[in-house]
Formats: sequence, structure tokens, C-alpha cells
Amino acid sequence: MSQSLDRALTVLAGLARGAKTLDELAEEIGVHKTTVLRLLRTLESRHFVRREGPRHYRLGSALFDLANQALEDLDVRRSSRDALAALNVRTGHTVHLASYEDGEVVYIDKFEGHHSVRMYSRIGKRAPLHCTAVGKVLVAAMPQARREEIAASLDYLVLTPNTITSPEAYLTELAAVAERGYAVDNAEHEDFIHCIAAPVRGAGGEVLAAASMSVPKVLLDYAGLLALVPELLAATEEASVHSGWTGNGKGI
Repeated sequence: MSQSLDRALTVLAGLARGAKTLDELAEEIGVHKTTVLRLLRTLESRHFVRREGPRHYRLGSALFDLANQALEDLDVRRSSRDALAALNVRTGHTVHLASYEDGEVVYIDKFEGHHSVRMYSRIGKRAPLHCTAVGKVLVAAMPQARREEIAASLDYLVLTPNTITSPEAYLTELAAVAERGYAVDNAEHEDFIHCIAAPVRGAGGEVLAAASMSVPKVLLDYAGLLALVPELLAATEEASVHSGWTGNGKGI
């Protein structure tokens, strides 16, 4: 990667965490202010960066436009939208669509719940594989050898008392997910939220993405969460049909 491109990407990554001054960006990149100023002027001319007041810079509209175009180009996002939006309306709970990318979950769509408790997630946000229901679905859909490879590579960061903490426990969980056709996050990622997830398939039966429904524990206990599994499976089957799937059957 060229040095200028690397620096420009570092500038954008820095601004993704909030507005920064020229001095702050120069210190973050480790170069002189004049170098950063040249980068900022180029990025600003293409609307990737915008000035906020006399001293601060923020991400610009062109970056958000590119991100939205990239998301719209994901066929599974388009084909799943009606079914997942309807699930959100029927239940009132937060619905996510997620894909696998570079050893993590990436949320590619979200329908916000109707209750006052809000989840930290957003479109484009990444999350761990070992403690999210969508992560479990995505890895459970992979061949056994790939599951084992991924299980051995994870850090197993403990986020709640229920978080899975070992490759052995994770592989056992994945086998159960593959058998029953859906996954559960029993307050493993956030201790006040639990979640169920199921696969969205393509024409060849391959798992394109995972859809989930997340519910605050104060609104619904674990038994109540599991009672929503048929609703979720009906929605993911509909989303799969819209994505070209013509099969049926239990499991992943």
C-alpha cells in the first residue's frame, strides 16, 4: 500500500471515532501537520472529510454514500428486507441481519425494536463469533474442519458470566446449533440482552447471512425468548425463498 493511501486511510479511521483537529490527526499518524493538511484538503475536495468550525474535521457525506451503496449491493440484504421488517413489526423486537467477515460478525441491516431499551449495535458494527447468536449460526454452517480452525483461533473474550470460554465448549455449541437449525445467545454478549438467530439461505442452500431477534431480559424471560423461535424461523425461511432457496428441512 502506498504511504499516502495508508495515511489517508488512517485519517479516515481516526475521524470515524469523532471530530479531530489537525494537531490531533498529525500526532495520531506521526507526521508533520503540513502532510496531514494536504491529505485533508484532498479528502475534503472529494467530500470524504468536512470541516466543522474553524479547527475540527469530521467524516464527510461521500463516505456514507459509498457505505450505503456497498450495503445496497448486498443481494441478501435486499432480498431479506421485507421478511425481516415484517418480523420486527409483528414482534416489536430488534431484528438484525449479519454476515461473516475476517473472523467476526458484521451487521449489515438492523430494524430497531419498539421498546425503550436500545442495543449498542449499528449497521457496519462488528461483533465476536463466540458469544453472538448470529456468529454461531454463521460458523455452524461451515464444514467441520473450518469450524475447528475458527474455534482454535478465537480469543474467547469474557463479556458476561455466560460467555463461552473455550474451543471445546464452542464446538459443542456449534454442533447443537447445526442440528436444531437456530442459535441462542443466552445473555452471553450483553448481560441484559438475549437473542435467537437462524440462517438465511441462497439458491444452492448455502448460508448467505444470519438473522436474529434480540430482546431485553426485563421484557421477556428465556422461555419467552425460545417461544419466539417459530416466528424467527418463518421469517428466515421467507427471506431465504426471496433469496432463491427452494429447499426445506431441519438443521443448518
